Order: sequence, then structure tokens, then C-alpha cells
Amino acid sequence: MRELGGAARAGLACIAGLAQAASLAWPGSGEPLWWLQILSLAVLASLLRSATRSARAAALTGLFATAWLCGTFWWLFTSLHTYGGLPAPLAVLAVLGLALFLASYYAIAGALYVLLAPASRLGAALLFAGLWLLAELARNTLWTGFPWGAGGYAHVDGPLAALARLVGVYGVGFVAALLAMLLANLRAADLRRPSAWLLAGAIAIGLAAASGLRHCALGGCNRPAIAEHAPLSLALLQGNIPQDEKFQVGSGVPTALAWYARQLAAATAALVVAPETALPLLPAQLPPGYLEAIVRRYAQGDQAALIGIPLGDMQAGYTNSVLGFAPAQDAPYRYDKHHLVPFGEFIPPLFRWFTEMMDIPLGDFARGPLGQPAFLWHGERIAPNICYEDLFGDEIAAQFRAPERAPTVLLNLSNIGWFGTGLAIDQHLQISRMRTLEFERPMVRATNTGATAVIDYRGQVTHLLPRATRGVLLAQVQGRSGAVTPFAWWAARWRLEPLWLLGAICLLAGLLARRRARNQHLKPLA
Repeated sequence: MRELGGAARAGLACIAGLAQAASLAWPGSGEPLWWLQILSLAVLASLLRSATRSARAAALTGLFATAWLCGTFWWLFTSLHTYGGLPAPLAVLAVLGLALFLASYYAIAGALYVLLAPASRLGAALLFAGLWLLAELARNTLWTGFPWGAGGYAHVDGPLAALARLVGVYGVGFVAALLAMLLANLRAADLRRPSAWLLAGAIAIGLAAASGLRHCALGGCNRPAIAEHAPLSLALLQGNIPQDEKFQVGSGVPTALAWYARQLAAATAALVVAPETALPLLPAQLPPGYLEAIVRRYAQGDQAALIGIPLGDMQAGYTNSVLGFAPAQDAPYRYDKHHLVPFGEFIPPLFRWFTEMMDIPLGDFARGPLGQPAFLWHGERIAPNICYEDLFGDEIAAQFRAPERAPTVLLNLSNIGWFGTGLAIDQHLQISRMRTLEFERPMVRATNTGATAVIDYRGQVTHLLPRATRGVLLAQVQGRSGAVTPFAWWAARWRLEPLWLLGAICLLAGLLARRRARNQHLKPLA
């Protein structure tokens, strides 16, 4: 691509970035396209191969990442402008500013690649993949993390999905980046080189082995180590309360309270689940006897309920929580959200002026601890997570340290009505599917506007309620217990440190290769 001018390269980087975004959830269908994720990243890799200066590489990578991230979470505009009342130009600038900030991680990675890329094409591919991995991990970790739209999520239906149980979503992204640079380096002459075919064969064998291990774990080889439970009947409630009315005492609040009360009273399933902030008021603000009626309803019989509700007071602090009700309880089960949303559930220092410009009920919430106990019901250990907590697989992994206490069913309770009814719903569904691939445990989703669904331990959606509709999804889920996946085992102990180490090793190898090449260049002639 050396013959392309600067403007053409910049335009190509932006187009490739938008294709990267589309690969996560194709507009219209919402389907992930694994091949498009690798192909679009290969375009960036080709641009970096032809870049001669680190500043140009940083600019091209930054353009790619900015277009990719804007194309991924453009729906933030809806929450900021449509529901938050922020003027449209400021909302556009806010989304663009966030994308630019997060893109800086990738821009640094691009610059380092051009500075350190070795002559070896395999070495160059490993360096690129390692730097890309470090950028993805930085986006997951720094400033509380905002990893929405990581490239690995495009592979929930692709051949790399088999790797998720071994290395998680970021390990999948590392392999995808490696393949992208190898593809960018491919030449017609390579088809005649035995070494190229050996490398392709090694990659194919590796993927086949990973697929075989996954098939064995899911299909019966490890059946003595994996216990499949009897189906548990579910009633998943999707209130579809309009977001601009949800917290309004004259409209959305009475509608929500009345509808959820009726469904909780009439449900016949063994487990009934209402989504995040289904009850949009603190217990003290609810109508007299409202919560007590729910407690009485589930104090007898053979049914239980999990309900999203805010808890707390001015003195103790407020939490975004789940309450669980079941027979023979001394006290309701409680889960408090651990990973809070910046600007939504806590206000970063120096940014209160920004949140005060929006008409959104924001505040500083208290955090629940990591690794909270599961809800025990019908022999299942049901582990809730709220909203975008399911992005952080390493935090969910904290509950898998002891296999005998590990969750048998994962449960996501969400309200992403703030972001409309478009691709944000599809993207979030793929995120939940990736968690099921990593842990080989089913995921149940109860949401306000979608996607209310059941995902089995294979990562397949078995039940799905149409989005933006008010209704009840009657379904079943089959929990699993016993042996945990390799990813669950090591992430429970070391979080993402092994992947940080892998990225650091690739970077160090690049530095050493660069130093060796420089020394050889400076070596005096005999």
C-alpha cells in the first residue's frame, strides 16, 4: 500500500475501522462476522507494514480505532441526547472524545509496532498481536475499564470460539490479530514455500485440537467430571418501560410497579426474574405493603424470584442490587453490583460539571464486593451480574475458584433502554454468549427492553423474547456443575495477569530483536 497517498490511507483506515465495528453485530441482523473482524484488522496491519514512521503509524491506528469505537458505541449519543437532554453537538463531542481517548491505547500500539517490527514475518505478527493484546487489556482495566466492543466478541460463532474456554475473549483477540498480520504479510510466492504451508498446518492443527477439547468437554468425554442438572423452569419479565418515563412518578413508575406486581403474582415457573431496576424505587419509597406482598407470595410453595431494585439510604450509601425471595428464608438474598458504570453509577473526579448538564438520575453508588455468594435454588447456584458487569469475565471468574461452589447458572439483569433498541442489544447479547463460551455455564438474561434470552453452555441462544415488547419469556435452563474450564481456573486465581505477561513477552521479544538488528548493522567489517 506504499503507492497510496496520505488521504487515501487515512480513508482506508477509517473504512476498515467501521468494518471492525460492523463485524461485532452486523447492522440489520445483529449477527457477528468473525471473518470481517480478521479481514478489517488485516487492512490496518497492511497499512502499518507500509508505514515508515511511528507518528504516521500512530495516526493511522488511531483513525482505525476511533472509527471502530465510534461505530461500536455510537448509541451513547441516544442516552446523552435523547434521554439525557445534552445538546446534540455536545453529545456528539462526548462520544467522539471517549472514542479518541480509548483509541490512544491502540495508537501507541501501532507506533510501537513500526518502531520494533522485526524482519521475520512471524516475529512481526507476534509483535503486532502482543501489542494489540496489551491495548485491549488496557481498555479493559484502566480508569475502571470500558471494554465494550473488543474484537474477540466477533468470534462467538467462528472457528476461534473454541479458544474461549482456554484463553478468554482477549486471548481470542490475540489470535485474531496474529492471523490478521499473517494475512497482511501473505504473498503469492508463499504458496510455493514449504515453511508457509507448515505454519498454516500448525495453525489448523492448533484450532482443530482446541475444537476437539471443546467438543470433548461439551459432548461427553468429561461426563464423569461434569454434572448436567434437571431443567429449571423460568419466567423472565421484560417490562419495556420507556426510558424517558421509567423514573417518572406520574407515568413510568406506576406502570412498572403495577405490571411487575401482576407478573410476579401470576407466574407459575420455578424461578421468576425481573430485570435491573424493575422496581425503580427504594424500598422505603414503594407503596405501603408492596414489597411485603412479594415476600409473602414467595414465602411458600416451590417458587423463587430475583428482582432488580435500588437499595440503601443516605447514611449507608445506595446500591444497584438484586433481591431474591424463596421459601424458608431467614432474610432475602441480596447481590450488590460491583463494577459500576462511569458517569452512570459513579461520577469520576472533576467530571460532576458534565453530569449536571444531563437530565439523568445519576449519583455515586456503593460497590458490592467481588465474588458474592450465589443464589441457591432447586440445586442451582445462580450467580447474578448487573448490566455491563458481564463484560468483565475475569471478575465473574472469581466465583469459580472452588469448583464445588462455582456457579451452575449465570444470570444477567439489565436495563440498556438508555441506548435505544438497536445494535447495543445485539452487542450485549454477543458479550453474554462469550461468557458462556469461557465458563461453559448457561447464561439467563432478563432485561427491560432486550435481549431477554436464555443462552446454553454451548453459547447458543435457545430462547429469545422480541425486543422492545412487554412480555414474559417462558423457558428452561439446564445448569452444569463440576470441572471448570481452563480459563475459569486461571482467571479465578490471577485475573488477566497471564495475558498481560503474554503481551509483555511479545513486546520484550520485539525490543530484543530490534536491539540485535541494530547491533548487527553497526558491527564493523572485518
